Amino acid sequence: MENFIYDYFISPIWSKQGYNIVNTLTYAIIAIVAIYFIYRGLKSRVKVDDNFVKSVMAFVLFGSTVRVVTDAVDSGIFKPVSIFHEFVLKSGIWNYGYLTVSPGIYIVTAAVMLVSLAILYKFKKTNLLGFVGLALWLPHFLLLVPFMAYWAYAIPIILLAAIPAYLAWLYFKDKILAAIVGAHALDGAATFFVIDIFSKISGKQYFEQHVISAGIGQIFGTFFVFYLVKVGISFAAAYLLKKEKMDEQDRNFIALAIMIMGFAPGIRDILRMMVGA
Repeated sequence: MENFIYDYFISPIWSKQGYNIVNTLTYAIIAIVAIYFIYRGLKSRVKVDDNFVKSVMAFVLFGSTVRVVTDAVDSGIFKPVSIFHEFVLKSGIWNYGYLTVSPGIYIVTAAVMLVSLAILYKFKKTNLLGFVGLALWLPHFLLLVPFMAYWAYAIPIILLAAIPAYLAWLYFKDKILAAIVGAHALDGAATFFVIDIFSKISGKQYFEQHVISAGIGQIFGTFFVFYLVKVGISFAAAYLLKKEKMDEQDRNFIALAIMIMGFAPGIRDILRMMVGA
């Protein structure tokens, strides 16, 4: 049993091999169960509306950016260019480890958000949740700014994400549903551009860590197909949510969960590319 856990869950983290079918399915099941119980706990206390979705997205920005700070530290890109950078390097908090890479960073981010929400709920200030997320995100983003030598390469990725998102907005006339498409288009576009194009331009070698997307890239010889698949599936998911008759809060929470699965890796990939980590 110890060998099983080490081979499928511990070793892939420390060897940086990415995901396998066993840990992928396990993490997916845990995530679904966690999302269900989180929603049950929140539904009677928080209104899941546009403002709440935006607030959670601020924490997604925070979690993904913390992950890239870890990438930058681990790759040696991160240098002590200021006293703040020096503190990050000396503290070891942002070093590569269980709490700063997937799936740990998801747990840490969710825990920080839920604690923040609980405190704000006590003081009846839940409308400030997004500002807390942004306040946590901004210092980490500023830490990365000095190393963003490849920021211009983010433009084509953003365009590839923005076009499907705009088309989704024209079709659905719904910001949340359009954001679902934008989130997964961003993830697909970042994967395609970084692996197929940026790797050749920069000379840095990147690979896809997730089982299904890696398989698509290997089968077709390009991750542009993965980008198209992500856009198609996200459009289909948004369409089903549009047609399905359900409580608006239920719909928004499901949309939020789908959104996170696209934005979290997409933001991480684009920021990681920008610093060349």
